[in-house]
Amino acid sequence: MSTAVLTGSCPECETDLTVPEMVEGETLSCPECMLTLRIEGIEDGRLTLQMVEVQLRDWGQ
Repeated sequence: MSTAVLTGSCPECETDLTVPEMVEGETLSCPECMLTLRIEGIEDGRLTLQMVEVQLRDWGQ
């Protein structure tokens, strides 16, 4: 039994990504630049990825 894979590229560093089957709205991290990416769309096994703004906590220091 084969597992479907999806491909895409990081919008920041343009690293080619290959991931197991996922659905729109899921997030993943780019292994190169560590940016958090959200899957915005999937068409013919190709991912459309969008950067996710990560809010850092303000510890009041």
